[in-house]
Amino acid sequence: MRQPDNVLLAGIVGSTAYGLAGPGSDVDRLGLFATPTVTLHGLDMPTESVVSSKPDATFHEARKYCALALGGNPTVSELMWLPGELYEVRHPLGDELIAIRAAFLSAKRTRDAYLGYATQQFRRLEARGDGSFSADTRKRTAKHARHLLRLCSQGLELYTTGDLVIRLENPQRYRDFGDRVAAGDVGHARDTMARYEAAFDEGPSVLPEEPDRAVVEDWLLRVRAAYFDEAGPIAARPLGGKPSRTPGRTC
Repeated sequence: MRQPDNVLLAGIVGSTAYGLAGPGSDVDRLGLFATPTVTLHGLDMPTESVVSSKPDATFHEARKYCALALGGNPTVSELMWLPGELYEVRHPLGDELIAIRAAFLSAKRTRDAYLGYATQQFRRLEARGDGSFSADTRKRTAKHARHLLRLCSQGLELYTTGDLVIRLENPQRYRDFGDRVAAGDVGHARDTMARYEAAFDEGPSVLPEEPDRAVVEDWLLRVRAAYFDEAGPIAARPLGGKPSRTPGRTC
């Protein structure tokens, strides 16, 4: 696996983090890095994301990461809420990011990102899922369905408590739900979505109407100041290779 220099925060996400991983599941990694500030001053924008596969890993530059998280992106946001043992790199600036994670939250964007997306995807499952498709398609549908139920569950907890719990309390519930939907029980999916929509409507949310962009920008400016004297392009390097001049601490 390859990662950029100046990684501020990185960890294991996805099914492994949720407790839904099976024998054949991939181990997904997510992180963010700081581009040398001087490279932001030229004609060409520096690399915004570094992506690799087998194993799957995605690293976003700090500014892009902040923009995605401010938009409520669940996949990106969960990096700030991982259980401690799942972090693989934690630079002091990464710890600062975790400390301000609540600044990224807002009620409407959380509802749209979790419930809104899940509802849209469930309608697609409802339109095509009658249990008559191939075994391979049923397997993919089951995985899709259980992750959509996860989004509803995690999103509602975040919306009502302000806390995003990554590790699922009862993973088997999500597996059973996925299998049932993949077998063609679209009515169960429809009823589940209706219950979650009603739960969101019961509100009010503990989250603010808008994220605290000033707090997020202050963190990003500290990142830019910390890497102001760094020069040269972002160069990918293997994990375990020679560390950058301002390495994160490895957990």
